Amino acid sequence: RPDRVPPSFAALLERKPMRVATVAMANKMARIIWALLTRGEAYQANHVPAITA
Repeated sequence: RPDRVPPSFAALLERKPMRVATVAMANKMARIIWALLTRGEAYQANHVPAITA
């Protein structure tokens, strides 16, 4: 469904082959899930991370 593809994934598909883009998105989702589980937080789709310096 092209209408449901996130813009970041569509841009990645323009630059990389389908399998590379799929693995990259799976890696991103796995990192998000791991962070949520270790911090005990709920997923927020439009979350903007705080910059810590």
